[in-house]
Amino acid sequence: MNSSTQELSSTPTGSSPGAILSNEEIDASCRVPVLIFFASAAIWFLISAILGLIVSIKLHSPNFLANCAWLTYGRIRPVQMDSLLYGFAAQAAFGVTLWLFCRLGRTRMTYHALPILGAIFWNIGVKVGCLGILAGDSTGFEWLEFPRYASPILFIGYLLIGIWAVLMFHARNKRQLFPTQWYLLAALFWFAWIYSAANLLLVFAPVRGVVQLCVDAWFTSNLLNVWLSLIGVGTIFYFIPKLTHRPLHSYYLAFGAFWGIALFGGWGNLNVNAPLPSWIPALSNIATVMMILPLTCIALNLCQTLPGNSAETKSDSILGFIHFGARLFLVAQLLNVLLALRPLNDFFYFTYFSTAQIHFTVLGFFASVMFGAIYYIAPRLLGMESLPAKSVRRHFLIFVGGILIFGLALLLGGIFQGIALRHSQKTFAAVTKTTLPFLHFSTIGSLLIVIAGLIFIFNLFLLGVRCGRAWREIKKSEARL
Repeated sequence: MNSSTQELSSTPTGSSPGAILSNEEIDASCRVPVLIFFASAAIWFLISAILGLIVSIKLHSPNFLANCAWLTYGRIRPVQMDSLLYGFAAQAAFGVTLWLFCRLGRTRMTYHALPILGAIFWNIGVKVGCLGILAGDSTGFEWLEFPRYASPILFIGYLLIGIWAVLMFHARNKRQLFPTQWYLLAALFWFAWIYSAANLLLVFAPVRGVVQLCVDAWFTSNLLNVWLSLIGVGTIFYFIPKLTHRPLHSYYLAFGAFWGIALFGGWGNLNVNAPLPSWIPALSNIATVMMILPLTCIALNLCQTLPGNSAETKSDSILGFIHFGARLFLVAQLLNVLLALRPLNDFFYFTYFSTAQIHFTVLGFFASVMFGAIYYIAPRLLGMESLPAKSVRRHFLIFVGGILIFGLALLLGGIFQGIALRHSQKTFAAVTKTTLPFLHFSTIGSLLIVIAGLIFIFNLFLLGVRCGRAWREIKKSEARL
């Protein structure tokens, strides 16, 4: 059995034929909670994109909005990343995870109030956290900048969502597990572990000295390279076979990739020049290099699963989003491996190269996969087949263009910046001037990402309007009868 046919199999193990649910019944049962997550994710993505544009402008025009303390670079930058990670990425992941658990488990969603209440708490937590950072109440730890009064609200929301998702997974009708379910279930537990542990050790009962550096690096590595990777790769392993009507090539490769990410993904992000005993960064870099193993498993699996020609990918924008995200995942992780090598790390230290790598992971890989998944799921939740192909295609082209312009500009800017930093006679101001053309191009990319965010919200709004019209027509027909 494979991912492209797993929803169409006959009787689920351990259930009677009468327990089989149609896709329409399953989608109708999880419509409201999943759409709430998708709508919230779309709004937070646009907010993050606008803040990212402001950050990009400030890099080459420092006086832009400099008179407002709330909009200084030191506050806007963490809000931009936190709104992207917790506002968009997390909520898109919640919606996709809940829908996939229902579909793959062939089960109906029940007790809708629990995930809806979780979504309310989560959005309140993100909003309070972002406002706290803008007001100058940041903790100062990367991706944990939310003040201590915001993170408990966020965690309560996560518990409501996560516990309910695990209970629904346990109550599934189809008992056989597929690779996508391994990845998503592990991700649910992973976030609860790393977020609670990092907040405890850094915010509520902080450890001292350089141990804080280790804990923060451990958290960021797990969030970026494990949690996002498990959700994104698990989603890819469902949708590529589903959209290409081809079986997933190997469950064994998917199994190997799963354990490779879990074992090696969470120990990176410690710079070789960190003020720590040398064996700690050395082990961290070894773990990062070992990520080559799960990357190889994923690449082989996808290459053998995808059709030989790219005509289908070019004609289907939803598949294009998923395919582009899969490629960017491999590229971003390979860049991360390169940054773990000491000669290259010394060269790219204090450059924009690592910034490009992070955005390739969060935006190029994860956001692209989530966009494709949402464009597939949302119409079916509303009883429709799909959005107009032109609308999705327009979003795909603008978004991909923005990511490539933004990322490649910072990658090239980082290379020239590293070369300039090798010259001891050059002042840092002179080095900064060499990067200005690349920063201007990155601003163009950021502007395209904002436009892509607007198109995304418009497409979801258009979908709601079309669904409303269809429902009114149905009601009129029923009234005539």
